[in-house]
Amino acid sequence: MPASRSLPAWGPRPLLLLLPLLLLSPWVSRPAWCYFSEERLADEGPARSPTLTVALLARNAAHSLPYALLGIERMAHPRDRTALWIATDHNVDNTTAMLEEWLSAVGHTYHHVAWTHKDQPRFYADEIGPRHWPSSRYDHVMRLRQMALMHARNRWSDFIFFVDADNVIVDSQIISFLISQNRTIVAPMMESRSAYSNFWCGITTQGYYKRTPEYPRIRERRKRGCFPVPMVHSTMLLDLRRARARHLTFYPPHPHYTWALDDIMAFAFSARKAEVPMYVCNQRVFGYLEVPTRPHLSHEDAVDNFVHAHLEIMLERGPLETSPHVYVPPRVPDKMGFDEMFVISLVRRADRRVRILRALHEQELKAKVIDAVDGRSLNTSQLRAMGVDMLPGYQDPYTGRDITRGEIGCFLSHYNVWTEVVERRMEKVVVFEDDVRFELFFKKRLLRLMTEVAAAGLEWDLIYLARKAMRNAEGDAPVQTPVRGLVRPGYSYWSLAYVLSGSGAKKLVEGRPLGRMMPVDEYLPLMSGTHPVEAYNAQFPTRDLRTFSASPLLAYPTHYSGEPGYFSDTETSTIWSGDATTDAQPQGRVRGGSRKTEGPSDAERGGGSRGRPQSRDAAPNGGSGPERGRGDADDLRKGHRRGDRDESDAGSGGVDGRREADEPVVAARTSNPAEDVAAQEADQDSVAAKGSGGSSENDGNIPGAQSLGGDVITGSSLPLPGTRDEL
Repeated sequence: MPASRSLPAWGPRPLLLLLPLLLLSPWVSRPAWCYFSEERLADEGPARSPTLTVALLARNAAHSLPYALLGIERMAHPRDRTALWIATDHNVDNTTAMLEEWLSAVGHTYHHVAWTHKDQPRFYADEIGPRHWPSSRYDHVMRLRQMALMHARNRWSDFIFFVDADNVIVDSQIISFLISQNRTIVAPMMESRSAYSNFWCGITTQGYYKRTPEYPRIRERRKRGCFPVPMVHSTMLLDLRRARARHLTFYPPHPHYTWALDDIMAFAFSARKAEVPMYVCNQRVFGYLEVPTRPHLSHEDAVDNFVHAHLEIMLERGPLETSPHVYVPPRVPDKMGFDEMFVISLVRRADRRVRILRALHEQELKAKVIDAVDGRSLNTSQLRAMGVDMLPGYQDPYTGRDITRGEIGCFLSHYNVWTEVVERRMEKVVVFEDDVRFELFFKKRLLRLMTEVAAAGLEWDLIYLARKAMRNAEGDAPVQTPVRGLVRPGYSYWSLAYVLSGSGAKKLVEGRPLGRMMPVDEYLPLMSGTHPVEAYNAQFPTRDLRTFSASPLLAYPTHYSGEPGYFSDTETSTIWSGDATTDAQPQGRVRGGSRKTEGPSDAERGGGSRGRPQSRDAAPNGGSGPERGRGDADDLRKGHRRGDRDESDAGSGGVDGRREADEPVVAARTSNPAEDVAAQEADQDSVAAKGSGGSSENDGNIPGAQSLGGDVITGSSLPLPGTRDEL
């Protein structure tokens, strides 16, 4: 019997191990699906920009809208990802027509437009003027802002950007910058001519502004960044993607709200309850806003307020531009009844000339340019030929040096004006230097002053509009006439701005000063009989110039010594002393004699004429204080719209403006600031927060002005709604 065949001793297990290979065999011959780094995927493109709604509220804003609208136009955020929500009502100017004109030109370039306006009524029933904020106006604005917020939410906007019509954006990248901060509520710090801005650093238990030491640090950019604050307003960005953002409201107020009826306070309260912090960023210059006016001021005063804000902006970055899509009425300059308005300006200082002419044009003032005598071009033989010689014994009261060539050029420039006044037999003129800085309501105040001087029959030769009163001299004396805001000045510096009569010009020329040369701002007080140095007085036997001064002053210098941008063509030029020239910079001193780098002068310590006063270009009273309308460090509490008022004060401003910030520059003691000089002065305790002889006529076309205008910003939609939404 044959032996039976048997399986190997190791059994069937190897066959089982081969089973997975048999099952995978259909896929063995297919290409591999693995990803190798050598392979490239198709570029999917960048992410789309987030959606944005820009909310603009405007009332009586035709004077500021052309600037504000250009800022919106130039924002770099894609227009097809941007919606516009715009509302206006209760206007006494052509705000509605201007917005319609702009939307007709650019509205179709945006994703969609929501446009709401009412032509009637033009006033609120309980308001005292267009700048007044009664309760009915607060309630209405709160509802409008809530409408804008709800519109953005319903349209699934990622962000909403609130901006007021008197806020001018100058940073085209503002939206992307604010978004990059990754905050629910973030505001760009807006600039103004004072310490006022669009944020608070402190808030009371009643919801009002509270002064803090932190505010000036942020406002002055002593520290930079984005900082948590209890209040931002006017211009701000909200991130609607955040969960807590749905609790942010303007109207109705939060159920626990007990503060005053106010849109910014109600919104800040809702943010507090929603535990959403507010932030303000100051790393850049994002834009500008005007300082609020008092509630009783007229619409014309509000326009002047914005013009003055523009003048202040021009000191830093040149003039702002307006939108090309809206009609801006041309300005009509005049001479205010003067025979001439002279501007003394060096040809080589083109930047100063452009600025001063534009500043005058903005105020509708027509000036004649006098090419200043350039001290650099003067040599000794020329001066001798003109009969120029220095006053024997003259020394600069600050440095002890002789007169400089720049001071000689400045004197000759003014002398040329005086001789023209005499030769043309003019009755009254105004003389400006090109570094003058105008105060608020300059034109109205000057007009009122000259009207009262004429009505009082006052005999005068010269009226200072800007000067630096020296403390080592007798003080100013009041004028015993019905003329308000006029004093008899003591010893003073500066020849920045003054009114000169024909008789005054004749006296100055007949003083025969060329052979006894001294700086012009020493010669004027000498001829007025107020110079403290008797050795100088003795050389001019006739000193009967009838001199007065506006008080408060109507103008100041654009810069003081020691400040950024300051430069003197007189004090820093070479010294003329016979045939020798030397550097005018005093040894061991800061050029120009800055008060900010030295202690108080002898004059400030009470010294007489033996003491040496500080540089004539230094700020009065030792700094850039409220005398120049800019506020001192203690006044940097102007970080709010309303200020420390009682709850019955309704505030001021407009739908497009801020409420009453205790900002003194526009404060008034009467209902008509044009009739009361005190209306334009600071109430600090209530503040919150020069080739020779040439001339050319300025006929209203500002030469070179456009060269300064380009510094501001680098420069499928639904149809506009055809129906009016009644508010």
